Amino acid sequence: ICTYDLTKNESPLITLRPIATKSSVGELLWIYQDQSNDLDLLADKYNVTWWDEWDIGNRSIGSCYGETVRKHNSLEELLYGIETEPDGRRHMICLWQTDDFKEPHGLKPCAFLTMWNVRHGRDGVDYLDMCLIQRSSDFITAGCINQVQYAELLMMVAKEVGMKPGMFTWKPVNVQLYDRHLDQAIEMLRREPISDIDATIKLREEATSFDEFTSDDIKVLDKEAIQKVKTRNPQLPFPLGI
Repeated sequence: ICTYDLTKNESPLITLRPIATKSSVGELLWIYQDQSNDLDLLADKYNVTWWDEWDIGNRSIGSCYGETVRKHNSLEELLYGIETEPDGRRHMICLWQTDDFKEPHGLKPCAFLTMWNVRHGRDGVDYLDMCLIQRSSDFITAGCINQVQYAELLMMVAKEVGMKPGMFTWKPVNVQLYDRHLDQAIEMLRREPISDIDATIKLREEATSFDEFTSDDIKVLDKEAIQKVKTRNPQLPFPLGI
């Protein structure tokens, strides 16, 4: 279990290899803002193609992820619940809907459950905390990406409901390292993290509505920091694990 205090600018980003932060933002927006399963939209709007492996044959991933969010009105229900009953204990989005899986679908959700709580700070500020439950994590490939994504989701939802993003907790239940990634894992263990860069997640101040955010509104590293990571700890190949 990992917990990050976003009020202290703590970040789940690692610097042992380049992380596709902008593409990961695009994937997140595709699921929760576009609420889509359309692979062409994902590629054309966000330049993300890694979901193509789960094309069910019609350039979509079928009845899962963004389609589940849309079908069950999940995001709108979450926002309404936090705004109208902030002290409620039932604020969550669950992507694991077994009835949806009876329809054609691609990959079943890995990061499938988020639970949200409002915390009234002693400083008089209302903080929004969130815990992500992940059933399965291909850790060396996407463990960092998933954490960064959902820290960003917490920040966007907090902005929408007029609260401060607080504690983000990531709880993976099954963490795996594929044998095809062992050499890459050993190489990463030999590397040194880069401490002289700012890995704080930032949102564009002017964007206040969840629907307004674009992949350009969320920043993790500037161009200089990205190049520094690429130079000191270059990218490694990660064959797809299913």
